[in-house]
Amino acid sequence: MQRRQDAGGGLIISEHTDNTPDRGGVEAGRANVEGAAGLPRAVPVRTSLLTAIQNAREQLSVLLGRETESVSALARSKDGWTVNVEVLELERVPDSTSVLATYIVQLDADGDVISYARSRRYPRGQVNRQ
Repeated sequence: MQRRQDAGGGLIISEHTDNTPDRGGVEAGRANVEGAAGLPRAVPVRTSLLTAIQNAREQLSVLLGRETESVSALARSKDGWTVNVEVLELERVPDSTSVLATYIVQLDADGDVISYARSRRYPRGQVNRQ
């Protein structure tokens, strides 16, 4: 068993000896490790950046019934991740007039969507004016 910390300070525990991807050798994002008194305790295993992006896109696509286009922002929060996902809402011809939307997706520490909200809609050809 290997124990190490990821870049965000989360604990990664792996029982794999080969090079196959895993979720840290844990089930449902939790690992049993020894506490200060030597007793097992549950420790949340943080989701990696790439897994957070993949989970946000896949789960939002299922929830909305639409394909996601891209991720425009990503930030680790206290309890997981906040991901901004761009979604094609209305396809038009020419493509530059298609309507996109930005959704803010909140993921928990296990990488599951706990909330989402559309923050804006805009035509694909629109240049973001700030």
